Amino acid sequence: MKVQLHKIPTTPPDTISRKEAQKATKAYAKKIGQYHAKLLAQKKYNVLVIFQGMDASGKDGAVKNVFKQCTHNGIRVHSFKKPTDLEFAHDFLWRVHQQVPAKSELVIFNRSHYEDILIQWVHGWIDDQKRADRMEAINHFESLLAKDNHTIILKFYLHLSKDEQKIQLTQRIEDPTKNWKHNENDWKERELWDKYMTAYEYVLEHSALPWHIIPVDKRWYRDYLVSKALAEKLESLNLQYPTTQK
Repeated sequence: MKVQLHKIPTTPPDTISRKEAQKATKAYAKKIGQYHAKLLAQKKYNVLVIFQGMDASGKDGAVKNVFKQCTHNGIRVHSFKKPTDLEFAHDFLWRVHQQVPAKSELVIFNRSHYEDILIQWVHGWIDDQKRADRMEAINHFESLLAKDNHTIILKFYLHLSKDEQKIQLTQRIEDPTKNWKHNENDWKERELWDKYMTAYEYVLEHSALPWHIIPVDKRWYRDYLVSKALAEKLESLNLQYPTTQK
């Protein structure tokens, strides 16, 4: 399916209000916490949630707000940074496989294995053929997780407008409470916006497992859509507490 990100809105529709969305998000977050407790107890499934998006698209905020009702046991967040020398010495999925969820675990990737397509291709460190090879490898990898270990994979692309990104990055300079997030390199990456959009469109089009494209210019709408999708998926698993065998 052809994806044209510039034609997809980054803002919520007029049919939903902030108040309604926030009320629903609170209810979904509560359900996610309840489902997570059953996931942990049942030990049948494990869940991998992937967040990808441009700098300042709100990945940290989504993690904080959607999973706030989950118990700290059996949940883990991992962010993939620049590979170490040891990681560079292996295939690009080696470091990723070590971080995927074990049985009953819920793991959140704040950035993920897709960085090895996105950043690498945008900067010209891999060519089109290598990009295609890695995309094929990722599809097989995710299929292995799903089929061999009952891993439920949900992937969210946080769809941010270029104008809103500028606002968010500027706030990191002007707001003392956000200074710690400021990274001069984010502005340099911003200059490659069009290339990144092309790279994301490629990933969204060629992924075997579907992505949720989440408009994030209004963060309350982001939280609503992500929590809704996750709660509905967990509900569909019919998770149950195990009973004592007599």
